[in-house]
Amino acid sequence: MKESLTVSKILKVLFSIYLAGSLFYATIHLLGFGWFQTSSVTSSSLKNSQSPSPRSELVSVPQLQQKYLTGQTVTWINAEGGQNHSIPEDLVLSKVFSDAMGPSKVIPYYFRASENFDQEDITIATLVTHNRFPVLSRLASKYKGPISVAIHVNDDHTKDGILTDLHAMYNDNPDMGRYVDIHLVVDKFDRQFNMWRNVAKFFVRSDFLMMLDVDFYLCTDFRESLRKNVELMDILRSGKGAVVVPAFEYIIEEDGEDWNVFPKDKDALINIVLDEKIDMFHLSWTRGHGSTNYKKWYQSKDHYKVTDYNYSYEPYVIYKKEGTPWCDERFIGYGANKAACLYEIYLAGIDYWVLPNDFLIHQTHHYLEDTRAKERKYNKKLYDYFREEVCLRYSRLMISAGLWDTPAASNLKHECAKIKGFREVVSRVQ
Repeated sequence: MKESLTVSKILKVLFSIYLAGSLFYATIHLLGFGWFQTSSVTSSSLKNSQSPSPRSELVSVPQLQQKYLTGQTVTWINAEGGQNHSIPEDLVLSKVFSDAMGPSKVIPYYFRASENFDQEDITIATLVTHNRFPVLSRLASKYKGPISVAIHVNDDHTKDGILTDLHAMYNDNPDMGRYVDIHLVVDKFDRQFNMWRNVAKFFVRSDFLMMLDVDFYLCTDFRESLRKNVELMDILRSGKGAVVVPAFEYIIEEDGEDWNVFPKDKDALINIVLDEKIDMFHLSWTRGHGSTNYKKWYQSKDHYKVTDYNYSYEPYVIYKKEGTPWCDERFIGYGANKAACLYEIYLAGIDYWVLPNDFLIHQTHHYLEDTRAKERKYNKKLYDYFREEVCLRYSRLMISAGLWDTPAASNLKHECAKIKGFREVVSRVQ
């Protein structure tokens, strides 16, 4: 009897130990402590990944940061044979994107495209949030060309899910690994659109890029059109012009949900324009895309210059990476962020030219209108100050460089003259 009681006690003790251990393991697992994971991403795969890592290799963001910091430096080499100077990459990037809200952790080339591209190819530079991953995957398979994308990773409880889905997307679609360079932006700040655009542009590896929102479907092959257009290619190479690809949107939102039925050439597009099923993007806000002059585009067979620019104009453009302005990172959230990018490009002396046969169509998705309305209100005030500031800055630049009386300053003079008191201020600078 005593012997059976002893065995019973031992079994109870063992069961208690097992139960306590299980609870302890579950608690640690839920809290996300990395040392319980079975595998990790290697440092080399973070630096320059040629193919996606399996889901099982996912690590937490703190681990990701620690591994990525290993040996990451930027080195300046003296051409005269002097000593080299190295600075930690994190420090360099913190300065590069210092106008944005921070701190942010920028991780370049989390995945790096395996394909090699011509230096004069056009890299699509875009930004993507977690909910738009399927659209990015579709873009990679449709474009089959270089894409540089900044992906925002929230530094909170959602980060592991975002990275898991990112790895799954790479596993599911080989075109992601072939064509797409992924750069992560890890922080707690949503909708830093211009900072994300700058990240995508900064790591573009070709001479030209297209600033594109990921929700637009590429209905035609604008790369082939540009290759055949000698004049436009020369304008792009000179850095004095940007090429507009007109954007469209279905009038009834539900019609824009199935990209499979989108028109594939200009004639087919015009037919549904005549049926009043589709029109210019954001028809209710004509200042946004109206300067493209859609009536002229419907009849044009040749490219043409935008002659009726306004400061709210925000087309999707192809332009030269080197020597062109960056997007002002003070614009946070919706409203005026892309227009500010295009405004500064225009004031820098870069004209807009419209491709005659190529177009994009917006793939419908629904926005948080409440949030957008509030952010537009604040950004409108910022944009008013920004326009005055950038007009003065570029005026000083043009005057100092001896360009004030040249065609390079034409856009600046014409647009900034609309600002009250501009001429008087500039007369004091000259």
